[in-house]
Amino acid sequence: MDRVARRVPEVMVKITGRTRDGGHLLNHLAYIGRNGQVALEGPDGERMMEREAVRALAQDWMAEVEADPHRRCDGAVSVSIVLSMPPGTDPFRMHDASRAFAHRTFGESHPYVFAFHTDERHPHVHLTVRTLGHDGRKLNPRKADLERWRQTFASVLRVRGVEAEATPRRARGVVRKAEQGAVLKIRARFGKGEGPPPKVDVEAVRQALDRARKTPWVEAGRSRQADIRRYFVAQALALSRSDRTEDRDLALALERFVKTMPPVRTRGEEIRARTEQRRRGAESRDREEDPERGRRR
Repeated sequence: MDRVARRVPEVMVKITGRTRDGGHLLNHLAYIGRNGQVALEGPDGERMMEREAVRALAQDWMAEVEADPHRRCDGAVSVSIVLSMPPGTDPFRMHDASRAFAHRTFGESHPYVFAFHTDERHPHVHLTVRTLGHDGRKLNPRKADLERWRQTFASVLRVRGVEAEATPRRARGVVRKAEQGAVLKIRARFGKGEGPPPKVDVEAVRQALDRARKTPWVEAGRSRQADIRRYFVAQALALSRSDRTEDRDLALALERFVKTMPPVRTRGEEIRARTEQRRRGAESRDREEDPERGRRR
């Protein structure tokens, strides 16, 4: 609760894609290795930078995968995972934590390599894991796996002195999912008049303006958020009665946290609010230009 109240940085663990054949795998490894500029690190600490070493690794993985009698022709060869922390995170500790995360999560089950990147504002790791495990089991991560991976990554960071947390969005009062980078780029181009709007935006507006559309999940989300807020308030009340100064300080921090939690508004509600605001603005301009017309309305 202390880390949540202080808004400790949240870790990001995201699946960014899958490779489907040897060529795709080799291109992906070359990309995350910046074509030999960044080392690919394996489970035993081996570091690969030369193109021939990376090519040999891709060929070895493909030979194992193609020998699997249960392999589907369109089955994934590897899963691509990104581990990320906000700008300012110590890169040395981030690198070591990423190494520990990969070993703890996949060291006994699946081959993997990862590349640590510091060429952007936030340090991040590209982790590539072969889907075929040492025992023949396939890696097919689900939502629960991602949540467990986030908790593991936050844990190994904290062990190394990096403040990190892995709470669900709803525990922080966030009800909307983060948008994909591709959508943000298309939206930016549309804003500059350089292309059409994202299809998801068009569909979101259509659904938001459909008054007959049923949205039972909205009320369910509000109820869940109300429960979370009540929980934090109850914990703050209990801590405020403690004899320990640190408990009372935490109670105050929790109270401030609850007060600053964002309002529970869906994207559809925001779209309707903006639409209504524009409509009122247009009516106001009409009245200013033609007072008689405004009175007739």
